[in-house]
Amino acid sequence: MQVVTDSGWFVYLEILYFILTIIVAIRIIYDTDSISKTLAYLLLVVFVPVFGMFFYFSFGINYRKRKMYTKKLEHNDDYNERLTQRLKEVHIDFKQKGNKIVEENRSFIKMLSSTAMGEGPLLVDNKVDLLENGEVFFPRLLEDLKNAKHHIHIEYYIYENSEIGRQIEEVLISKLKEGVEVRFIYDDYGSRSIRKNIVRNIRKHGGEAFPFNRIIWIALANRLNYRNHRKIVVIDGLISYTGGINISDRYDNRNKDQNDYYWRDTHVRIEGTGAYGLQYIFLADWNFCSKQTIAFSKEYFPKVEYSKDRLVPLQIISSGPDSDVPSILYSVLKAIQTAKSEILITTPYYIPDESLQLAIKMAALSGKKVKMILPGITDSMMVKWASESYFQELLEYGVEIYLYKKGFIHAKTFVTDSGVCSVGTCNLDHRSFDLNFEVNAIIYDEDFALKMREMFFRDCKESIKLDLKLWNKRSKWHRLKNSFVRLLAPLL
Repeated sequence: MQVVTDSGWFVYLEILYFILTIIVAIRIIYDTDSISKTLAYLLLVVFVPVFGMFFYFSFGINYRKRKMYTKKLEHNDDYNERLTQRLKEVHIDFKQKGNKIVEENRSFIKMLSSTAMGEGPLLVDNKVDLLENGEVFFPRLLEDLKNAKHHIHIEYYIYENSEIGRQIEEVLISKLKEGVEVRFIYDDYGSRSIRKNIVRNIRKHGGEAFPFNRIIWIALANRLNYRNHRKIVVIDGLISYTGGINISDRYDNRNKDQNDYYWRDTHVRIEGTGAYGLQYIFLADWNFCSKQTIAFSKEYFPKVEYSKDRLVPLQIISSGPDSDVPSILYSVLKAIQTAKSEILITTPYYIPDESLQLAIKMAALSGKKVKMILPGITDSMMVKWASESYFQELLEYGVEIYLYKKGFIHAKTFVTDSGVCSVGTCNLDHRSFDLNFEVNAIIYDEDFALKMREMFFRDCKESIKLDLKLWNKRSKWHRLKNSFVRLLAPLL
């Protein structure tokens, strides 16, 4: 009799789980925009009982629809009026009439522009320096921080309690003693090593520091899933930095032993009105993290006088769960579309959605030369296997793929022969386009594009070019790994 009872309960549980699976499946279909993601979550829920459901509710909820938070400055009418006036002062179009790159990319600029500062109006009067690796970036950053007069705003995904992290901390504390305002946003997961030391020291000396999306155990998984991947520094509203380099000793190749990776990355230093774009994003994030409302001040958006030494126009664009549209993904697709004959892409993580993979194949099929540098040495085997699953069709369409072998390439850049360049924080994968808070600088300048192109081909010399015939000879086990992990690619 006991056996029958246990068997009966087991049947009831099976029926209950089946009903629950149907309900979750309907929820996935209703709430997930991407077909590939929908299928991946359905496979996980059906073939991995219990865990599949837990994984979906932890990591799969669509926060783009739910508006995780609104990325708007909480300003009063006076703030809005004054900020709008300042935008009119810097968005001076007539200065760009002689700029061939701007004129040829009007549709690109229009797509990324709007009346809202966070969506990237064309910001003119900039000097932009291309910085390769931490050994170039960190000394420039320290020098600019030491020269700060009014404020320093820092926002970082990874800030480690390392030698460079402590050097920056010392400068920040020194500037606080001089009366300079210091505001610091750190990702609560990526920068967890500094919570009890550097963060406390900055606060102790009068600086303000807040975590972005604090990790709370009751909502651990979702909060781990939506990270602030941005890297922003704004100094006195005039000098700013963004790109792929985090605050960590691993990004500095000057003092590495033979067992350490060579770390190849790219950053930009922007002097001029481009700082407005990064400043706006920082203040929007700050008001969200700190629950404060920073009042409009000309010190944060100082007037920049026209200078012949600063002629580079650019746009600062951001995306994340707070965005109405994936602006950075759109910028990549538009760059591929508008390129005339050459597209050069560097990314450490390539797990594209259908639109990006299709755009690249169409460009190659149209006769455009598409070259991509991806890691030959990786920090994630799962991502490597997933990326490799896309190589076959790219190679068949004529895309040239180079695997960087000197070390780990972490740069996130593209440049086209139409003069459009991008340097920023966004990888070419589902996580960066949909889940992370990201920021990119889109630069329209022939000389800067030439520097980007030269940098790309220097990196090619440190890479191995994939050959389609040899790639086709990889083992069945290798193919199986790629095919299996590709099923989970939208979830990585």
